[in-house]
Amino acid sequence: MEHHNVAVIGLGRVGAVFLERLLTRDLPGLNIVAVCDIAPTQGRRLAEEYGVPAKSIDELVDMGDQVDILFELTGNPQVRLDLRNRYFNARNSHTVVLPETVARMVWSLMGDGELPDVHAPQPVY
Repeated sequence: MEHHNVAVIGLGRVGAVFLERLLTRDLPGLNIVAVCDIAPTQGRRLAEEYGVPAKSIDELVDMGDQVDILFELTGNPQVRLDLRNRYFNARNSHTVVLPETVARMVWSLMGDGELPDVHAPQPVY
């Protein structure tokens, strides 16, 4: 079975609930290898309880191809753009940065209804 190393950035209300489901479900082949949040959120404390290391954005980028999938759940499009630029500048074409919309799709596939909608609507450019 193929294994995928996953990281989550943004552990507020949406990220914490999403992370909890990933950590408490039997999801073969899915390894949560790191989380990132600048605040001491409930999600960050949960990750620590499960032994998942909290990293800075720079440390996540430095992990290189040790992270296959990065769920960006901050609700801030500028953070996602910054992440993509950092990965591009690090010449990392391996790690896929996924937005909250993909997390919502994964959530629905797990059969848990809808992920909480707590981020303010973002302007469309």
